[in-house]
Amino acid sequence: MIPSEEVSARRREIEDKLKQEEETLSFIKESLEKSDQLTKNMVSILSSFESRLMKLENSIIPVHKQTENLQRLQENVEKTLSCLDHVISYYHVAKDTEKIIKEGPTGRLEEYLNCMDKIQKAVEYFQDNNPDSPELNRVKSLFERGKESLESEFRSLMTRHTKPVPPILILDLISGDDEMETQEEMSLEHLPESVLHDIIRISGWLVENGRNQDFMTVYFQIRSVQLDRSIKGLKDHFRKNSSSSGVPYSPAIQNKRKDTPTKKPIKRPVLIPGHEHDIRVKHLCDTLSDKHGPAAGRDDVFDIEIDAYIHCVSAFVKLAQSEYQLLTEIVPEHHQKKTFDSLIQESLDNLIMEGDNIVSAARKAIIRHDYSAVLTIFPILKHLKQMKPEFDQVLQGTAAGTKNKLPGLITSMETTGAKALEEFADNIKNDPDKEYNMPKDGTVHELTSNAILFLQQLLDFQETAGAMLASQVLGDTYNIPLDPRETSSSASSYSSEFSRRLLSTYICKVLGNLQLNLLSKSKVYEDPALSAIFLHNNYNYILKSLEKSELIQLVAVTQKTAERSYRELIEQQIQTYQRSWLKVTDYILERNLPVFQPGVKLKDKERQMIKERFKGFNDGLEELCKIQKAWAIPDMEQRDKIRRAQKTIVKETYGAFLNRYGNVPFTKNPEKYIKYQVDQVGEMIEKLFDTSA
Repeated sequence: MIPSEEVSARRREIEDKLKQEEETLSFIKESLEKSDQLTKNMVSILSSFESRLMKLENSIIPVHKQTENLQRLQENVEKTLSCLDHVISYYHVAKDTEKIIKEGPTGRLEEYLNCMDKIQKAVEYFQDNNPDSPELNRVKSLFERGKESLESEFRSLMTRHTKPVPPILILDLISGDDEMETQEEMSLEHLPESVLHDIIRISGWLVENGRNQDFMTVYFQIRSVQLDRSIKGLKDHFRKNSSSSGVPYSPAIQNKRKDTPTKKPIKRPVLIPGHEHDIRVKHLCDTLSDKHGPAAGRDDVFDIEIDAYIHCVSAFVKLAQSEYQLLTEIVPEHHQKKTFDSLIQESLDNLIMEGDNIVSAARKAIIRHDYSAVLTIFPILKHLKQMKPEFDQVLQGTAAGTKNKLPGLITSMETTGAKALEEFADNIKNDPDKEYNMPKDGTVHELTSNAILFLQQLLDFQETAGAMLASQVLGDTYNIPLDPRETSSSASSYSSEFSRRLLSTYICKVLGNLQLNLLSKSKVYEDPALSAIFLHNNYNYILKSLEKSELIQLVAVTQKTAERSYRELIEQQIQTYQRSWLKVTDYILERNLPVFQPGVKLKDKERQMIKERFKGFNDGLEELCKIQKAWAIPDMEQRDKIRRAQKTIVKETYGAFLNRYGNVPFTKNPEKYIKYQVDQVGEMIEKLFDTSA
């Protein structure tokens, strides 16, 4: 059983907890009652607030709407007043701008353009809103007058400030790519910056607002004249100032040019030792007009003309590039190519026409068999080909007719040059034998010197000449197979190696034709010995000329044994010449001579034979020395060699004869027959080929 004390304690504890719970419940009830009261009070307040808001809204909304209407009315009034002011301003435009328009844009372009903008807007307003208004005609008239003034100002600015580029600056520009440190230093200022700004503004306004393209015609006409005058000025500068030291440049460029002249020295014949005074070289430019002065100065004059043309071609490219840069700032993009095409036409046509004149003159000279004229084409053609990429770039976007002008000139020059080369080779072969034109002394023929000189001129233009021949597909002419690796679909695209072989074959053909012609000409001489001397001199001159220039290397491309062949030909002619002395030495050879016993008296027949041998030798020696003294061997080395060899042969033969028969009593007057001692014979032979002896 549980003790009674524990039960009592347990009961008291439960009663205490119950009492606490009752107190908590009582507190919660009181709180709920308070909360309900507060809720009722809040609902009452909100209901009252809602009622008051409804009353306020009913009072404010009508006022707001009334205010909004008033504001809208005010805005409409302000807009109406603004529109009235704007419209009224159009009626005052003519009056406000007329004075400025009449005075023109000079000196106040921006103000003038602002006035023109106002006038244009007035025109548009009246056209749209009141086309019958007299104000429309007035502002229209004012607008047209203003536009004409702008066009006139454009023309005036272009005319007053467009001047030819001085020749010195053009020369600096041409050499600027290679000589100056930076190309920017050589840029041209065609127009002052302020003037250029005004011109750009006027052109922009005319295109955008004036809808006028006439100014582009004015632009290209003025600039075209300027471009042409600049190039002509350069040409005149060359004619007046060119000299052997070249054309002067400005000090800035001259200091950088390392004192190298612009003009290449005139190509002269290769002088062979011993030929300096004997060779008869025909001047290649004798066909120039007498108006160029004495023949001695014709080369210089003609070289100046060629050099001037070459520089004018370069000047055209540089100036055209500069003109295009200027044009892009002034002319709208979609009109630039067409305007540029028109701008360069006159200058380009003049260049092409001058080139055509050179070609025409060369053709006429070729008809006269003056093939030296073709040499004028080579430097020009070489330069045109070098400049063609730049030409193509400058002319990019121009009409096809414009682009094709330079290729047409190049083709014409190549055709004419190739024809001249071919006819020159044929003329060398077919040059007629004219006795009066043959050198009396057997020296180098004029045809030989001219042919060699002509070929030497080709050395400076090997690539050009080779391509010239290749462009005419002359491989068939020379029987050269066309290797697919060396050619392309275009006849003008032969490889440089093939062109070099073609040129080598051409030179060999000329030399072969020359050899045949010389052989034919040598038959004019009645004396075989003189004929041999003639051929010897010409062959020797050809060989020495080939060796002293690069011709021998060029010939060796297709003829490896050419040098050896010429040496063999020269030796053959020396041997032929030496046979002329047989009629002298035959008299004193031992064969057919009697054998004499010492102390035995000679028979009359034997004495007579000895006399005849001495006399035949003396007469033959004197005759040959007299004749051959007038002959010429210009090459000192060859002259000495031939003399030495002949002297050795004759002296040995005569010495043996004299030693054997000089003391034989074959005559009572030995001095009559023994006229010369051995040394005297040598001295006589030493005077051969010497007209001064």
